[in-house]
Amino acid sequence: MNIPLVSDTENEPNADTSKLSRNDIFDLLSNRRRRFVVHALKRMEEPVELAELSTYVAAWEMETEPEEIDHEDRRSVYVTLRRTHLPKMDEKNVIQFNKSEKTVQSTEILDNIDVHIEVLHGKEIPWSLYYIGLAVVSVLLLVAVVTEAPIFDAFKPIHVGGFTAITYGLSAVAHRIVERHSRLGATPKPPELYQVK
Repeated sequence: MNIPLVSDTENEPNADTSKLSRNDIFDLLSNRRRRFVVHALKRMEEPVELAELSTYVAAWEMETEPEEIDHEDRRSVYVTLRRTHLPKMDEKNVIQFNKSEKTVQSTEILDNIDVHIEVLHGKEIPWSLYYIGLAVVSVLLLVAVVTEAPIFDAFKPIHVGGFTAITYGLSAVAHRIVERHSRLGATPKPPELYQVK
């Protein structure tokens, strides 16, 4: 499973990036459990109790509903969040982890991080390769029309231009729709769960 993580914080004029580098963001989000924490904090009313957060993270990991999580599964997630993941995120000032009250809430830094998850499996290709392929097809089509190759001699370069514009336009709309659903916090469950079968 290939999961490129894209952060737009450098493009946000009001984002506080002085305390968190792009590498820090990638490091924090390289772990699935921490991505689930980010997703939960972007969706839930804060502050979030650690027990509730653990229940949701465990449910997402097991691809089931929170009500179906038993005590042992929740406890396992609870312990690793409390001892490892949340302190690491708190250290980077991405979240505020109140150990005494056992609550978690996001900081302004986390609020300004816009993360998209692209999950690839099987024979799927990333959007970047799709657009390269589309460009190659458009160029080959233009060459075939200009050189009046058989079958293509009935078309003019303007037809290739129209085809290319429409194809890129429709592709961009589809890409935008997919991208909106791949943002952490945009859907009830983390985006990677909708795509993994």
